[in-house]
Amino acid sequence: QVQLVESGGGLGQPGGSLRLSCAASGSIFSIYTMGWYRQAPGKQRELVAAITSGGSTNYADSVKGRFTISRDNAKNTVYLQMNSLKPEDTAVYYCNADIFNTATRRIYWGQGTQVTVSS
Repeated sequence: QVQLVESGGGLGQPGGSLRLSCAASGSIFSIYTMGWYRQAPGKQRELVAAITSGGSTNYADSVKGRFTISRDNAKNTVYLQMNSLKPEDTAVYYCNADIFNTATRRIYWGQGTQVTVSS
């Protein structure tokens, strides 16, 4: 079994920072692209940022220059550093990962962590 466990959400101030972490565990052979998505109330889930196993990144236009995605392959962990937070960043943030677990390759999702940006 493979699990993704997120941490680091909570309340952030406008202009402030938060850092999310997502650790993958279980029978993992390879992890390919890892990413962060978010879903605000009444809206569809959207891609925030993604990073390949080689370190190539892409970001949603709304977070470029403010958020940074990174990963530690030795720890099977992906991070999202969120700076210059805005109220519109409020959402449930989900990590996902494209994982080959020695038998199959599929996308796994974390349980989600709430991020609220408010003064």
